[in-house]
Amino acid sequence: MARNYYIFNPGRLRRKQNTVFFHRYAQIAEDRVLADFEEAVADDLDLIDGDPETEFEESDKKKAIPVEDIEAIYVFGETDFNRKFFNFCSSRQIPVHVFNYFGFYSGTFYPREFLNSGELLVQQVVHQQNHPQRLELAQAFVKGACVNIVKNLQYYDNRGKDCSFFLQDIERLQKKIETTKQIFELMGIEGNIRQTYFKAWPLLIDRETDFKKRVRRPPDNEINALIGFANSMVYTTILSEIYKTQLSPLVSFLHEPGTKRFSLSLDLAEIFKPLLADRLIFTLLNRNQLTDKHFTRKGKVCWLSEAGRKIFVRGFDERLRVTIKHKKLGRSVSYRRLIRLECYKLIKHLLKQEPYKPFTIWW
Repeated sequence: MARNYYIFNPGRLRRKQNTVFFHRYAQIAEDRVLADFEEAVADDLDLIDGDPETEFEESDKKKAIPVEDIEAIYVFGETDFNRKFFNFCSSRQIPVHVFNYFGFYSGTFYPREFLNSGELLVQQVVHQQNHPQRLELAQAFVKGACVNIVKNLQYYDNRGKDCSFFLQDIERLQKKIETTKQIFELMGIEGNIRQTYFKAWPLLIDRETDFKKRVRRPPDNEINALIGFANSMVYTTILSEIYKTQLSPLVSFLHEPGTKRFSLSLDLAEIFKPLLADRLIFTLLNRNQLTDKHFTRKGKVCWLSEAGRKIFVRGFDERLRVTIKHKKLGRSVSYRRLIRLECYKLIKHLLKQEPYKPFTIWW
């Protein structure tokens, strides 16, 4: 069974016949040290793009990765590629997701699509352009996300952490989803639901935290740094699964399609973040697997250290392989497979074969 590969060490990825080789580099100098971030945060892009300039030299360490074993490649380290490597990834349908020095998602090498369907693409665009049809799908995504958020709160409420106030507030907001007439109105409700959800996090996390609200670019504390990194992992995982279907990742329904993002991944990520990202964050923090030493702070900016990212990625990969008995299929499927099944459900809806019902946690 194919698996994800996560590269943290500096090196070079190259292809030789039916194998991908990773040649590890040895660091010899760092020309520009991360010094004063008070100036960097004046412009978020300075921080996001401000990787230290590091010199490396070849080493004799290399690892072979059989291509049949690769689902996707995640690159966190200082890595070089050549044209032959990307041509090979394209021919073998292997996405390559790249993150910068700070763990912020930079972009994806998205291979040439190999499962094309003109009929489905037309229907995807028709549903996006037809307001009632688009609104129906957008509402379904928000409903699924809301139910899964409630499931997380109920889990801790049943374990002695009184989440009743937050649950009542979210239930009130949940009732408004069906009555929305515009996408921006629906996005506002979804934002209020998550805002209420995040207010409950200090109660759910068994440690002191200065987390008060969601701050993105750049993150200002440990929890915001974790949420940003976790959401990027969910987003890229969903993008990899969409690639294995006939859906276009560019045509979305809840989020507005843009010119610099795979917006359908953002739609589906809303549903799966409570299961794949949030629950893992709670687990790693409450078990003290992630502590203060796994974060780096410079001025008003905070991000996961390399050691912290390794711990999270290991936990995330294990979570993707967790299996649950599917109540409709009657067999065990992995959490990763649930994402693919969600894509298939969306396809059936677009082709008018079966109404779409969002994934909700049933256990």
